[in-house]
Amino acid sequence: MLELEQVVLHYRGAGEEIRAVDGISLALAPGELIALHGPSGSGKTTLLKLVATLLRPDAGAIRFRGRDLSTFSEDEASDYLRRDVGFVYQHFQLMPRVSVLENAAIKLLLGGAGRREAQEQAARWLERLGLSERLDRTPEQISGGERQRVAIARALTGDPPLILADEPTGNLDSARSREIVALLREIAHERDAGVLLVTHDTEAAALADHSFTLRDGGLHREVSLDAAI
Repeated sequence: MLELEQVVLHYRGAGEEIRAVDGISLALAPGELIALHGPSGSGKTTLLKLVATLLRPDAGAIRFRGRDLSTFSEDEASDYLRRDVGFVYQHFQLMPRVSVLENAAIKLLLGGAGRREAQEQAARWLERLGLSERLDRTPEQISGGERQRVAIARALTGDPPLILADEPTGNLDSARSREIVALLREIAHERDAGVLLVTHDTEAAALADHSFTLRDGGLHREVSLDAAI
């Protein structure tokens, strides 16, 4: 489904070259959850933005279903993000003073779905994420952990084949973190979706089908599930 081949992205910062992503190769199959874990500044978020076409690599190739993302036009990239990708942003990016239900349904609404259809699907995901009693609240009226779960529900609406999750457990306690990663893994398996999750949480990474360590822009080693647990 997703293939990264020797992907490179460097930039200048504070008078030196920063090797944000430095020759990474990786393959994500349908039905699989891969976790990339490492400290802040290791290139995790940059890698997700490359896969989401929000950044372009200096070298290498990123292919989705065999097609190089660098060949996408602006409209094709927009369609890819809306139709094929569910992106869980680290900082939520929820609309203020808009209900939880409307926030979760926005991607479907922007894609042309009817309001009733979009809200019904969003409500199902919100219920699965434990937010059925919060549908009419706004982001200002719920906790940080609840806002994170709204952002996850929004990403899952439309059943995208590729889910990119940027620190989806960063605002959750350890028990809820394990629940969320287990849910993402379950969704990958039951819907044959690919999930690429980045996290600094090694316990969360241990729940993935495969886990890799990112450091200084490089993919250094694979950690087996059994070894991580």
